[in-house]
Amino acid sequence: MSTNTLAGHYGKTEGWLDWYANPSTPVFRMPAGAVDAHCHVFGPGSVFPFAPERKYTPCDASAEQLFALRDHLGISRNVVVQATCHGADNTAMMNACVASKGLARGIATVRRGITDHALEQMHALGVRGVRFNFVKRLVDVTPQKELLEIAHQIKSLGWHVVVYFEAADLPDLKAFFAGLPTPVVVDHMGRPDVTQPVEGPEFSLFQTLMEENENIWCKVSCPERLSVSGPEALNGEPAAYRDVVPFSRQIVTRFPDRVLWGTDWPHPNLTSHMPDDGLLVDVIPHIATDAVLQQKLLVDNPMRLYWPEEKGV
Repeated sequence: MSTNTLAGHYGKTEGWLDWYANPSTPVFRMPAGAVDAHCHVFGPGSVFPFAPERKYTPCDASAEQLFALRDHLGISRNVVVQATCHGADNTAMMNACVASKGLARGIATVRRGITDHALEQMHALGVRGVRFNFVKRLVDVTPQKELLEIAHQIKSLGWHVVVYFEAADLPDLKAFFAGLPTPVVVDHMGRPDVTQPVEGPEFSLFQTLMEENENIWCKVSCPERLSVSGPEALNGEPAAYRDVVPFSRQIVTRFPDRVLWGTDWPHPNLTSHMPDDGLLVDVIPHIATDAVLQQKLLVDNPMRLYWPEEKGV
């Protein structure tokens, strides 16, 4: 990976860990055309200021640094998800999409009252969906009535809704998700408690949501965010984040045509450890255990969702 210099941190939140500047070279080789379907750009704050209402201030993490990581890991494309620290100012995310020259798509944060013309302009720049965040420690949650209005507004563009929530909140949100008029992509498997059994009631409810609603997709991302065991491969077990692997593998196996994978670079709000992105790639063959599943997870599914216009998809 090219050398990255973390410039000014713009008053970075205390305890924030800088992203892993020299990731290892993965042992696992990505299939041609692989997509990182969940990553972010932050600032640089001197160019793209962070939102006054933000609940954290990150380090700078530019589009150029994201693309350097992309090339180092053997990834071909990115889906850049708007971060809460930028609020509804999507400029940094859209700048990354434009700078990618067609190799990145964007997920925006929009507010009630946005015009159709503004959405069409965003579409022209590469945006393909909106994110609804229900994690109360990160955002002030928007009323569901307003979110439903936005979902109906974006439907005509062929966009989808990305949702981020805690597993404990799924019983209250399940009906809302099922009623959305667009495809729905769940971030990070709905943040399961990986100390509980895969077959336990909490994760079973999430699988039921996917089973009953064919429009619901899932990102099997962020083992570093969910794990208790951590990044070390212990006791002869081959995979880091070994406590998360059974959950991810279950979703990939049961719903192979509706799963996505992403790095979550630069890993916002982690304070325990900062993951080696090369190591995250090496978890993939433990959750998608053959070439067919890997092709679906990394290439076919994200291309169908984000670049459907490309021939052969």
